[in-house]
Amino acid sequence: MCNYDKILSYAKEKKGYITAEEVCKLGVNSTFLSNLVNDKKLEKVGYGIYKLPEFPLDNFYILSKSNNRMCFSHATSLYLHNMTDRIPLVYDITVPYNYNGSLLKIDNVSLRYVKNDIFDMGMIDIKTINNLSVKCYDIERTICDIIKDKKNMDKEIYSKALKEYSRSKNRDILKLIKYAKRLNIEKEVIELMEVLM
Repeated sequence: MCNYDKILSYAKEKKGYITAEEVCKLGVNSTFLSNLVNDKKLEKVGYGIYKLPEFPLDNFYILSKSNNRMCFSHATSLYLHNMTDRIPLVYDITVPYNYNGSLLKIDNVSLRYVKNDIFDMGMIDIKTINNLSVKCYDIERTICDIIKDKKNMDKEIYSKALKEYSRSKNRDILKLIKYAKRLNIEKEVIELMEVLM
């Protein structure tokens, strides 16, 4: 198999996407990527991120591939969990306090900074609409985050998410309280849940 075919078949296996890092791991020189872009067999969609033209553009996946120390959170996480149907125009992303990466330069990204010891708390892999895997907080962490950040949340999205969570058969109240304790909002979360349930 020639290098061009190696790249294209790998991208096809990975639901249409490939990164320069992955090409390097395949033992192929990155100049082959540039040639495939020039031949319109690949599209460059981000720094070191490429996709096959016949596959849909997935901004969640592109953002997640642009940096490995990030996690979708707040209203964006609610969307990924199907708790709101409002497609994000601005992506809510949580990063560690010392973050200094490329996401700072993207206009439609709203960064939230947290301490390293709680950054990974509740982080899961979730599928986008295109069945691509991205990092996102689980629903309990997301509920805690929106309660903690209530004043910056859209009121309609906020109240709908809380009502839906309180009615959900999959809710895990013990986990919610455990997260709330670590985020110093235990009293507020307990009071809200008592009202809603």
